[in-house]
Amino acid sequence: MKTVLLIEDNDEIRENTAEILELAMYNVFTASNGKEGVEKAIDVKPDLIICDIMMPILDGYGVLHTIQKNESIKNTPFIFLTAKESKADFRKGMELGADDYITKPFDGTELLNAIDRRLKKIDSLKKEYTSDLNGINQLQQDIHIGDPIKALVEHRSINKYKKKQVIYTEGNHPIQLYYVLKGKVKTFKSNDDGKELVTDLHSAGDFLGHIALLQGGLYRETAEAIDECELAIIPKKEFEDLLMNSREVAHKFISLLAKNIADKEHHLLSLAYNSLRKKVADALVVLKNKYKTSDIDNFKIDISRENLATIAGTATESLIRTLSDFKSEKIIDIKDGYITITNDKKLEGMIN
Repeated sequence: MKTVLLIEDNDEIRENTAEILELAMYNVFTASNGKEGVEKAIDVKPDLIICDIMMPILDGYGVLHTIQKNESIKNTPFIFLTAKESKADFRKGMELGADDYITKPFDGTELLNAIDRRLKKIDSLKKEYTSDLNGINQLQQDIHIGDPIKALVEHRSINKYKKKQVIYTEGNHPIQLYYVLKGKVKTFKSNDDGKELVTDLHSAGDFLGHIALLQGGLYRETAEAIDECELAIIPKKEFEDLLMNSREVAHKFISLLAKNIADKEHHLLSLAYNSLRKKVADALVVLKNKYKTSDIDNFKIDISRENLATIAGTATESLIRTLSDFKSEKIIDIKDGYITITNDKKLEGMIN
């Protein structure tokens, strides 16, 4: 049972609203002023707070400010309940961090719907989502806020890139966000000798260039098409507007797009400590997990040996010898340049 704290100085409104909430199977606590409300919030740690604005001792704005200073309850969903209707009051409440704003008089259905939306949103933010467009779309669906990501990438200018064509270069300023519609893209860093270290692989449904935009700095890597690609171009301002649209969405969006940090750490550790066989096996598994879809029975890895070598972090000649060994051991098959994994279990066992 979810717990709701109602802070309201009007006795009649407080009692009637509490009764509605109890009938809806919420565990309800009430407070008649802002100071009492903050004390109860700290004590009971409710799942959601409903708070009037105009109250004695401490008004609703003061309640929200105080709650946000307390680590144990600062992320509690907060709904303002007030007779004020001006846009300035609404804007002030939302700028302070309120999640919703309901004006009096209101009916029970309106209030319960608002509470239900906020609680479901909080529950959804605790879920794990994939880091591609499908994961973000699922997030939008779960928290009932529409689909701003889909709108962001639809009807955009589309840039087409040929194989090995550079999309953006390390050290340049980001001016737009890229969304992969078709094809494969790699991002990599180069040392002074021109040797490449692949930092990530991207395919349809992935975003490119978001890290530099989020950090407000320069590109720290170069992006290059592995094969023919089509990328939707999203202006920097519109990307920033999306992040500003909702505190919860911005937080989760950043988390989703930065989720590959653990994968990058794993890859770097693999490059540093794994044997040659493990490095090549790990690279093949990464490619399979990245590009294989459920409707493909005989997935073929279509990538140049040079690119595969940079992903594995080894010399091309060493990679070719290792692939030959894997073929002899019937772990993979190679035909017309394509690599097919024939023994997934054995390959994955090599890196575990």
